[in-house]
Amino acid sequence: MEQLTPAKVTPADPPGGAAGEEEKRRGLRKMKLVALSFLLGATLVFLLASWAQASGWPGWVGYVRAAAEAGMVGALADWFAVTALFRHPLRLKIPHTAIIPNKKDALGNSLGDFVGSNFLSEEVVRDKLKRVEIARRLGAWLAQEENAERVTSELATVVRAAVRVLRDEDVQAIMEQAVARRIIDKPWGPPLGKILQGVFADGAHHKLVDLMCDRAYEWVRDNHTTMLRVVSDRAPSWSPKFVDEMLADKVYGEVLSFAWAVKTDVNHPMRLALDKFLGEFAQDLQTNPEVMARAEQVKGQIVHHEEVQRLIGSAWSTAKEMLLTAAEDPSSELRRRVRLGLTSLGQRLIDDDQLRAKADGWVEGAAAYLVKNYSREITTIITDTVERWDAEETSRKIELQVGRDLQFIRINGTVVGALAGLVIYAVAELLF
Repeated sequence: MEQLTPAKVTPADPPGGAAGEEEKRRGLRKMKLVALSFLLGATLVFLLASWAQASGWPGWVGYVRAAAEAGMVGALADWFAVTALFRHPLRLKIPHTAIIPNKKDALGNSLGDFVGSNFLSEEVVRDKLKRVEIARRLGAWLAQEENAERVTSELATVVRAAVRVLRDEDVQAIMEQAVARRIIDKPWGPPLGKILQGVFADGAHHKLVDLMCDRAYEWVRDNHTTMLRVVSDRAPSWSPKFVDEMLADKVYGEVLSFAWAVKTDVNHPMRLALDKFLGEFAQDLQTNPEVMARAEQVKGQIVHHEEVQRLIGSAWSTAKEMLLTAAEDPSSELRRRVRLGLTSLGQRLIDDDQLRAKADGWVEGAAAYLVKNYSREITTIITDTVERWDAEETSRKIELQVGRDLQFIRINGTVVGALAGLVIYAVAELLF
């Protein structure tokens, strides 16, 4: 099979896009013309000085000729050196020229190693983070209300995006499997009995008992006719009606008195018997197999009831609607609490030295863990990216970025070469 090779890509354009690249290209051309003008000027001076020297002009012409000759040599040498970085001079494939296109991958590997050794070492990262004091700066930033509101707004945007991305069917399935099924599969008797036992022991149920007693008394008081009818309906057919009415009044009075006594007397035997029954029931839910089995049957009936199943299925829809509404409303209670929590955290990071030190330690530890275990993967991004770049395009891009400054090397080579030639010629004249 034919082996596939990664496609070559071009490096990113410089900041400013096409307009910025064109401006840099004009600047590079301008500096190349300036550097070339220095070479042409030195050449012209050399030719004129050579003619003057041959025509018998005075001795100072030799100094000019030597300076111009050395300036030409320096300009040509530096032109060769600068050009050899990016391409073969005069298209001649001289060894060790076109360095950047030919050594692109090696340069990328060296750059990755340099970044890994000098910027992604654990000691460097820890020292930098310690001097930056991230926790203090973050606290000062969060303590400002407008910044806390900005973070809250961004969090709300993330929540809205995440909630909208999730499919209702998937979330409901997860809720049923991860939450509902765990609740269903776990026996209810023992934990429910333990909870009830704690409630009954603390007497927290007495308010509920009071409410039930109040309602029972009010029902008996307000349903005199119903009580009379029940007694009359159960009386023998041969019993006189006035006797039934007297008996019904008597029964109603006793029931009303009993309901009043239970309502007003917290130590009434009925209340004490109810407390005893509830305590025994809570204990049976934990220890009595028969009661525990009955509890499981009731649980199954409740869970599989149509309304309960509908409630479980619509739980995510309800929660989703609540989250979206709260996230979209800047004045919602959720966003207000998040905003207050952020400002409070920011103030604590400013005032609490222990918390600030702990937060800095977390950041340093996390960053150190990343560079210790994944620095190679991070630097690989550099080497792999450079490796995928097209060699010629990479050379052109780099020259566009730094070529203008490199032209000063050619200019300086011309000037320094001329001065060096002048000095050498002068020393030679003095010595010989």
